[in-house]
Amino acid sequence: MNPWLLSVAKIALAPLLLWQGRQVRRTALRLPEAEGPREGVAGTGKVCLRVLIVGDSSAAGVGARNQTQALAGRLSEALSQRLGGSVAWQLIARTGDATQVSLTAVRKLSLHPADVMVTALGLNDVVAQVPLRLWLTRLDKLDRAATKRAGVKHIVHSGIAPIHSFPLLPNPLRWVLGADAQRYNRALSAWVQRWPNRWWLPLPFENAQPSDSSVLMAEDGFHPGPAIYALWAEQLASMIATEIVPMLPETAPTRRPKA
Repeated sequence: MNPWLLSVAKIALAPLLLWQGRQVRRTALRLPEAEGPREGVAGTGKVCLRVLIVGDSSAAGVGARNQTQALAGRLSEALSQRLGGSVAWQLIARTGDATQVSLTAVRKLSLHPADVMVTALGLNDVVAQVPLRLWLTRLDKLDRAATKRAGVKHIVHSGIAPIHSFPLLPNPLRWVLGADAQRYNRALSAWVQRWPNRWWLPLPFENAQPSDSSVLMAEDGFHPGPAIYALWAEQLASMIATEIVPMLPETAPTRRPKA
């Protein structure tokens, strides 16, 4: 949608959008983050990759019972199977975190060395109406902080979830936020192309409709369910194993020798 027309629509619909937002916050089912440790090692044998996962409630595993069923557990296990060794992982994520909060966490918390960082950010920035350019600036600072503090070599930015398909949200709120999320995703996809070590991956249900999402998503109608976490992890693992791991420098501690 034309950004100018979207801005006009937001202004015209502002009272209704604000009321709908308050109603959703008041009545929405609040699910806990997935249980379990926020770091670990998947698989056996020598560590062949180290992964840092940073994000919001989707990275924290809301909608899954434990971290084994959530993104971190699924991704580390899928990578271990593909790479034939163990994968060390660390999760920095919390429900409600926007990119600025995650940036602060990466700057202040204790981080393990990592070869690859995966992010799941942007949805809360869309909801808070953070300007697009400011959001990308904060993502850039996040990437640089992770590179400096954890030694990250490559970053995969997951796309923002398709808000336009969230069963929880009524229209026109769903339509407006969904249009914004699509605009953010297009900008993110183009933005990562400026750097050879930054990547973008759309979520596996990007083109889903509300009727499809109600089956795949968690019972709150807003977060991924275990099936989506599994699909998301498989797509990430495929990209990392086939495209990123071969690009890791030979001096990296976890770089696998060439066959």
